[in-house]
Amino acid sequence: MSRPRIAFLNAAHSDANTRRNFRRELDADLVEFDATDGHLPDNFDFDAAVVSGSRASVYWDDGWIPPLKEWVREAAETGLPMLGICYGHQLLADVLGGEVRDMGEYEIGYREVEHSGESPLFDGINDRFVAFTTHSDEVVELPPGATSIAENDYSNHAFRKGDVFGVQFHPEYDMATAEAVTLGKDLPEERLQRVLDGINEENYAAAAEAKLVFENFTDYVGTRTTKRDDIPPSSA
Repeated sequence: MSRPRIAFLNAAHSDANTRRNFRRELDADLVEFDATDGHLPDNFDFDAAVVSGSRASVYWDDGWIPPLKEWVREAAETGLPMLGICYGHQLLADVLGGEVRDMGEYEIGYREVEHSGESPLFDGINDRFVAFTTHSDEVVELPPGATSIAENDYSNHAFRKGDVFGVQFHPEYDMATAEAVTLGKDLPEERLQRVLDGINEENYAAAAEAKLVFENFTDYVGTRTTKRDDIPPSSA
């Protein structure tokens, strides 16, 4: 198929790094929606949807979160393939019936994650790989019928349920984003410096392997044969 048309649900409060990173890594025609400003698609006439990270938590009562959850819930019911990153991963888990909780601590920095080898999302990625992580919430209970496809010593790092995929780590981050996010965290000085020291060319090069998640997702969207003929035409 031609380049997929993807609804990009940006929950990152207009952060320029997020827009730049996803547009660089996703080989797709992105139609961007500022979810935090209440801007959401009015239909599901897309090949897929991607939900970004956010500084919010899925259990907060911010006014923009319930409409986003409702759109995602309805999109999943139509069979729309979806990929959630960090907050997006947690939101998809929550919407599909899983549970997200505060970890009581941060996982942050370039760390190892291990995948099960049972999902096309990780094709071409070593069983144990490096990725940049930054989160203080975790998916503690997967949605009914979902399968864990990656994890580490902190938490679940990826799940799949049908055509819905979530990853906790950030395959899209460049070094500038990793540094900016780290500097924005309230961490003990020693730990903060340790994370900053780890944001280097060697670790970034190692983490580049995880970017295959995006190519694998768009390939999955392109080869998927499920028909969705009842979806109303797009006006976006």
